[in-house]
Amino acid sequence: MLIRKPCDIPSSEFTSQDAYKEFFSRRRFLSTAIAAGAVASAGRLAEMFFPGITAHADTKLQTVKSPLTTTSEQLTNLEDITHYNNYYEFGVDKDQPAKNAGVLPTRPWTVKVDGKVKKPLTFDIEDLLKMRPLEDRVYRHRCVEAWSMVIPWVGYSLSEFIKRCDPLPSAKFVQFLSYYDKHVEKWASETTIFWPYSEGLRMDEAMHPLALLTFGLYGEVLPNQDGAPIRIVVPWKYGFKSAKSIVAVRFLDKMPPTTWNDQNPHEYGFYSNVNPDVDHPRWSQKTERRIGLPFYAQRRNTLMFNGYADQVASLYNGMDLKKNY
Repeated sequence: MLIRKPCDIPSSEFTSQDAYKEFFSRRRFLSTAIAAGAVASAGRLAEMFFPGITAHADTKLQTVKSPLTTTSEQLTNLEDITHYNNYYEFGVDKDQPAKNAGVLPTRPWTVKVDGKVKKPLTFDIEDLLKMRPLEDRVYRHRCVEAWSMVIPWVGYSLSEFIKRCDPLPSAKFVQFLSYYDKHVEKWASETTIFWPYSEGLRMDEAMHPLALLTFGLYGEVLPNQDGAPIRIVVPWKYGFKSAKSIVAVRFLDKMPPTTWNDQNPHEYGFYSNVNPDVDHPRWSQKTERRIGLPFYAQRRNTLMFNGYADQVASLYNGMDLKKNY
C-alpha cells in the first residue's frame, strides 16, 4: 500500500506547557511503579493512558538553545505530533503508530557503523546522547501527503556524528537502516514494503548543519511513534527522508537503495526536496495543510525547500530539480 492523502480534518486544540509537563510526570510515575515491581499493573496503566509510548526512568533532556532554529511559527501541539504519524512498520493509518509502537524496545540500543569508514564502529545510545550538547531546534516538517507541522526537536547536527565515524574520502553517500524484528514488532501486513526501512543522503547533504541527529522533542525523549530512541530530521526534504529508530549507518561510494524510491520511483525520488513546482502524480504539492491550526487557517502555500532555500539551495546548483525530484 502506498502513501495516501488524508482528508482535511480539523485537529485538536493546542496543548499547554502545563498539560505537557503533567503528561510526562505521569509517565515518570509509571516508570517508578515499574521499578518498584508493579510491572503488570503499571504496564496496563501505561497502555491505557499513553498507548504506544514507552515509559523511561528519566524523560527530560538537558538542552541548549540553537541559532539554527525556525522562529515566529506556532508549534504543533504534542497530541498531534504523537498521534498523527507515518510509521508504516506500526500501521498504515495515522493513529496506528501511537497504538502499536509500544512494543518497540528502545533500551538497550546501539547504532552500528560500517562501509567506507576507517574501521567499523558501534555506538551505544547513551554515548551518543553525551557526544555533543543537545540543542533545541524548531523545524518545519513537511509530509509528501501535503500536510505539515512545526516541531521542537532535540538533537545536534548529524555532521558531528559523521565526523566521529571517520568516513573515507571515497564515501559519497550515507545510508540509514531502521529497526526491524518481525517476531517483536507489529509490522503492517497490508503493505508490500521490504523491511528494514532504508533511507539515504548524499554526503554533502548529511554534513549540512541543518541535518539533525535527533533524540527528542519538546525537551523530552522521543516517543516511540516519532522514531525513538534516535532518528534524523532533514527539514528541507519530505518527511519520509528522515529515517526513524536507526540501528545502522553505512557509508557508501554509490547511491543507496531507499525504501520509497524502490517501492515506487515514479512517485518518490531519491532527493525528495520539498518543491511546490513538482507535483506528486496523485496530488498537488503547491499547498499544504498545517496540522493543529483551526480549519480555516490550515491551508497555506508550500515553500521551496520547505522555507530553507537560503541555507540549502546551493547544494543543488546546476541540478534539474524536476528530474531529480
